Amino acid sequence: MQQADILSVENLHKSYGKGNLKNVVVDKLSFSLQRGECYGLLGPNGAGKTTTLRLCLGLTAPDSGRITLAGHSIPSHARQARLRVGVVPQADNLDPDFTVTENLLVFGRYFGISDAVITARIPALLEFANLTTKKDAGIAELSGGMKRRLMLARALVNDPDLIFMDEPTTGLDPQARHMIWERLKTLVSQGKTILLTTHFMDEAERLSDRLAVIDHGKMIAQGSPRSLIARHIEAEVVEVYGDGARPWGDCLGRQQSARIEISGETVFCYTNDAQQLLESLHATADVRFVHRPANLEDVFLKLTGREIRD
Repeated sequence: MQQADILSVENLHKSYGKGNLKNVVVDKLSFSLQRGECYGLLGPNGAGKTTTLRLCLGLTAPDSGRITLAGHSIPSHARQARLRVGVVPQADNLDPDFTVTENLLVFGRYFGISDAVITARIPALLEFANLTTKKDAGIAELSGGMKRRLMLARALVNDPDLIFMDEPTTGLDPQARHMIWERLKTLVSQGKTILLTTHFMDEAERLSDRLAVIDHGKMIAQGSPRSLIARHIEAEVVEVYGDGARPWGDCLGRQQSARIEISGETVFCYTNDAQQLLESLHATADVRFVHRPANLEDVFLKLTGREIRD
C-alpha cells in the first residue's frame, strides 16, 4: 500500500480584516508533500509563504480548507502532529543563557523526551552540525553560520519525519550556505522530508525535488525545477550590459528572434537560438554580455515580475 502524503493541503484560505479592508493572504492553496522529498515553496515578499507555514503547523487558524500533517488533522490535532515535526524559523531564537548543549537538552524536553535519550542523541547532532568543539560554548560565541547549524541540529532533536525550513540560509556567507545545503541533502537521503522556503533560486534549484511558486496567496506553478524551466522559459538567456546595452536593446535587440526585457541598465534576451543575438552583439560597441542556460530565477521573474515587493 502506498504511504499517505506526510503533508496535505487542500483549498486553504486565509484572510485578515473585514469588508473593503480584507486582505487575502492565502487563496485556495493546494499542495502535498511526499515522504522523503524536499519541496520548495517560493514567492516574493508578501506572497503568503510564512502564513502558509504557520497554517500547516496549526499556529494560525485557516478560514477554510483542510490540512493533514503527519496523519493528524490541523489545527485540531496540531499538538500531536508537531511531535513529528522539526522547525527552523527565519529568526534566531536560541536561548542566549544556555550553552550549545543546553539549548539542545532543554528543547528536547518540550517533546517529552527523557534527558537520557536527549543526552545520547546530542553527540551525533553536534557532529552533524559540525559543532562538536563548540558543545560548551555560549550562544554569543557562535558565528551566524554556527547559529544556523545549531538551529538545524535543534530541529532534529526529536528525530522528526518532516522539517519546516523558513529561509534557512539568509544572511550566511557562501561557505556556510554550502554546508547547510550538504546537510539538507544528507537528511533527504536518510528519508527525512523537508518543506523549504527560500529567496535564493539557486538554493531551490539545487535542493528541491519539486517546488511551487505562489504569488498573492495563489499557486501559479508547480513541478520539478527542470520541468518548470522547460515549461515556462526559453532555453537560452543573453544578459547584455554596458553603455550601449539599452540602445542596442531598444533598436537592434528587438529585431532579433528573442523575447526582450530591460531592467535598469541590463537587457535580458530570452531565446531558443542565441546565434543571431551573439553575432549582433559581437558587432556592437560598448556592450558586454553573458550567454547562459535558463535557470529557475528566470522562471521566477517571468511568473512574478521584476518589481520590488516590500
